[in-house]
Amino acid sequence: MKRFYAEVSVVPSASGFAVNLDGKPLRTPAKAPLDVPSRALAEAIAAEWRGQGTEVKLAELPLTRLVSSALDLVAMRRAEVVAEVAKYAGTDLVCYRAHHPPALTRRQQEAWQPLIDWATLRYDAPLEVTHGVVPIAQSAATLRAFAAAVESYPVLELAALHLATSACGSLVVALALTEGRLDVDGAFAAAQLDESFEIEQWGEDAEQTQRRAALKDDMALAHRFLGLLRG
Repeated sequence: MKRFYAEVSVVPSASGFAVNLDGKPLRTPAKAPLDVPSRALAEAIAAEWRGQGTEVKLAELPLTRLVSSALDLVAMRRAEVVAEVAKYAGTDLVCYRAHHPPALTRRQQEAWQPLIDWATLRYDAPLEVTHGVVPIAQSAATLRAFAAAVESYPVLELAALHLATSACGSLVVALALTEGRLDVDGAFAAAQLDESFEIEQWGEDAEQTQRRAALKDDMALAHRFLGLLRG
């Protein structure tokens, strides 16, 4: 759509800070005020809108879109989102190891076991590890602990955790990213370990490159969003 505003400003609001376009509050697609509790996040959202040219491109408004998703969707179906994210703990990728080759099994052990050990201590949620792809049942207590950890996230942070978990394909890796245990490169390496190993052996096609880049972008967005929100 064509740019319809000239001035972008950040102003105090009832919920923290709002972004105004020509003095009018920016709103989500569902017409909710796009208010955030952090000035740093509000300023970053404002920068997205200032950076638009004659056309407003939604793809260049990732922070705006993530806040809008949190306020319009996550807030309205919080319990469903919590359950969707927490469900990953039941079949988390870090619990499924290869039988061979030795180089892959060693790499999985080195990358994933420290994350399992961290999650066990952080959430009092020990995870069972298996070899192969046959599902292994995790204890009810562990699943409740992970669900409680996800439930503890406020709406905006929950939206970021949801994005990170979907991108990582692992709740353990996503929590490590959102809690500062891993940076973006570390989370991507852990989440994509198996595929990266295969690429080393067989190469990577253009579609795979694009898909992996998009996943890393989502991890980076969740990480940046939380840094701005908590900063």
